[in-house]
This record gives sequence, structure tokens and C-alpha cells, in this order.
Amino acid sequence: MDIEHFTSQTALEAAVALDKILARRVHRKKVLGQEVLVPGQLGQALHLPLILRRLNSKQLRQREQGLEDFSALWQTLSATTRRNVREALGWYDPKRLDWDDKRSNRRPVVDTGE
Repeated sequence: MDIEHFTSQTALEAAVALDKILARRVHRKKVLGQEVLVPGQLGQALHLPLILRRLNSKQLRQREQGLEDFSALWQTLSATTRRNVREALGWYDPKRLDWDDKRSNRRPVVDTGE
């Protein structure tokens, strides 16, 4: 999904999925000589909790600010992370689907013999 197609609702869905994806990341850290797995803090570093709060707000101005913040964040994400978010939400690009895919709205090209 492109940035210009985001609404506050779709941005909220994507932000929730992004938060879950980033929460799954873990890092190895040595503590007192033992290697431990610690959860990643990238979601907090990207101010995702604040963006989620704004997108969930009842005030239109707050939701618009959250949408603006999330759109700016979306541009900075890697292609892999964006693809993971789209897959988690079940979003797809109909133009990239195969002919046999049931979600495809493509029509066959008919040769008229002209």
C-alpha cells in the first residue's frame, strides 16, 4: 500500500502489525558471561507506542497527526519489513498476482485477429 492510500484506520492496522513484527525481534546479549536473549526495543525507538496512541485517539487532530507520523515512519522502513506488514494484514497488489490466483481481477487478452 502506498503512503497516499493510508487512512487513519489502515494506518492503525499497519502500525499494530508493525508493532507485533518488531516485538518478535530478539537480540543476544552477554550478562555476567551468560548469553541471554533480550527483546528488541526498535518499536519504542521509533515512537510506535505514541503513534498507536494518536491513531487510537478520539480527537481528529490527534488521529491526523498519528497518520502523518506513521506515513513518515512507513517511508523509512525496509522493503522486507513493509512486505512482512502487508503479509501479516493480508494486503496484496492485484497487479502482481498470477493469472491462476483467485484474487486476481485480470481479464484474458483476447486476440481479435486484426
